[in-house]
Amino acid sequence: MAIVNVERTGDGGFVARNDRGAEVKMGGSEEAGVFSPVELLLAAVGGCNIVTVEPLTAQRGHRLVRLAMTVEAEKVAPTRLGSVTITYDVELPEGDPKADEVFRSVAQRVEANHCTVSRALRENVGVNLVLPD
Repeated sequence: MAIVNVERTGDGGFVARNDRGAEVKMGGSEEAGVFSPVELLLAAVGGCNIVTVEPLTAQRGHRLVRLAMTVEAEKVAPTRLGSVTITYDVELPEGDPKADEVFRSVAQRVEANHCTVSRALRENVGVNLVLPD
């Protein structure tokens, strides 16, 4: 089970915390120094993919020199996103002719089958709202 607590802070901002002590500040897309909820969703898609792709390519003996990505989505309506696009930026190790093939294969399999966040978006996982009595 994954659990994150989100609350308003004393200064009127918002923060999400997990039980391991990590936290991330959030707010509106016009506020400096914070992530918007949509940006956090995109970060979750990217994070889920990249933290799975990196060790799998390295385990196969093809540690990438650079591994980064941009994750984007357009708002197609005020409260609706269009498709999410993940664009990788990689630098392959010199003298490793199989690295590109391995990276591409792993990245495609991870996004299609192993990234929980991507799968949740594709499969339209429901949201249940529980209000206090």
